[in-house]
Amino acid sequence: MQFSIKRDKLLKSLNFVQGIVEKKNTLPILSNVLLQLKDKKLVIVATDLDIIFYDEIADVKVISEGSTTTSAAILYDILRKISSESEINFDLKSENKLRLISENADFNLLCLPTDNFPTFSDQFGEKEMSFNNQNFLKLLNKTRISISNDDTRHYLNGIFFHLTEGHGRYFLTGVATDSHRLSSSSLEISNINEFQSFILPRKTVFQLCSILSETNENLTIQISDNKIKFSMGNMQLISKVIDGKFPDYKKVVPTGNNKVLTVGSKDFISSIERVASVSLDRKEGVKLSIHKDNVQLSVNSANSGEGNEKIKAEFNSDNLTISFNSKYLLDIASEIENKNLKLNLKDSTSPVLIEDLSDKNSFYVIMPMKI
Repeated sequence: MQFSIKRDKLLKSLNFVQGIVEKKNTLPILSNVLLQLKDKKLVIVATDLDIIFYDEIADVKVISEGSTTTSAAILYDILRKISSESEINFDLKSENKLRLISENADFNLLCLPTDNFPTFSDQFGEKEMSFNNQNFLKLLNKTRISISNDDTRHYLNGIFFHLTEGHGRYFLTGVATDSHRLSSSSLEISNINEFQSFILPRKTVFQLCSILSETNENLTIQISDNKIKFSMGNMQLISKVIDGKFPDYKKVVPTGNNKVLTVGSKDFISSIERVASVSLDRKEGVKLSIHKDNVQLSVNSANSGEGNEKIKAEFNSDNLTISFNSKYLLDIASEIENKNLKLNLKDSTSPVLIEDLSDKNSFYVIMPMKI
């Protein structure tokens, strides 16, 4: 196997590989990336057995075909330190030695034979759904903030995708919750035949976000019984889905919250960040004392002091005091597109519904804290 390739082309692909390959593996082959030359293309594959990343690079000079696997982390690290636009020559000297030459640098990397690399032969149906890349990325970003880290309830460790209907239109809706907060965002779709709900794991969500933010290719999705395939141009991401039942989240979405607080999104975020500065571990909650035309935000830390700030706001009810986890509130507020944030409240202990006036297809629910 012998080929040459521009450093930047290969580095871009290996950048995505880093998020998939586990650094410490019981199976050494899983720390490696598969490099395969066939049909005048370089195929790159990486997996942790739950996710498979696949990329094809056509812009490569092939001298002789073949395949090998080498350490994904070491190869990435070498390429990162080689100057941009460099031409890199690869030559597989033996089954376990890959030579890499660039300008004045010369490396010999250890390899493992491709026989040990996992093989995949998944059957995906003919049906596929297409989405605008940036719209789907926006949906992921808005919902992933609420994914749970609690492994005892594994079915909350991802985004639940399912069909919803409203005013005779169909939507692909993503929902995530960690039982302290909930995020929901939807995209309108037309092709709803035989759609089956699925829970997309946290690691896959973050990998998909990093790929979508780096490519303009349209996104297509195909689903099998327990896996899902995302295709973006020459790249594919195949992932297992979480086996479990997502709870009926609609029960926790408040419907009768008629006390409405409207506050400028940027002012609100800046103010929370300032008053939360006194809390070293950000564990202390932020208290909102809400009045007709302003909100006083305060954080009181037993270890490091207190912070208070008042900002303009509009409130359609009597004075109310309510407290939240400041990080949860910031995560949600940062995803709001509108210049104003709309909080629908009931009292100081009931869940709060947060709406984005610029995105009618997204909403958030956050539970108050007891301080």
